[in-house]
Amino acid sequence: QVQLVESGGGLVQPGGSLRLSCLASGFTFSSSRMSWVRQAPGKGLEWVSVISSGATSTSYAASVEGRFTISRDDAKNTLYLQMNSLKPEDTAVYYCLKPGGQRGQGTQVTVSS
Repeated sequence: QVQLVESGGGLVQPGGSLRLSCLASGFTFSSSRMSWVRQAPGKGLEWVSVISSGATSTSYAASVEGRFTISRDDAKNTLYLQMNSLKPEDTAVYYCLKPGGQRGQGTQVTVSS
């Protein structure tokens, strides 16, 4: 069955960096457009970034543009999100999302001094 397993979250100080990973299985990852979304405490889901199949195009929310980079390794069925210059407002549970809306259990990112 489809599985999405996010990892790499943690506690980081403002200005720091984290790299999130999402290991996918149970579907054809290489031909799937993949996204990252996040949910801050008490708020709804917010779209963060998307990458096309083949990594030919990417797009970012204005709030993370220039700080976050989405990438993929189709040989490893893994999606990544490199997050730099983190801010307290980036604190959220981060999920990877496959076409159809299925997401994993998420990984917590906390940005605090």
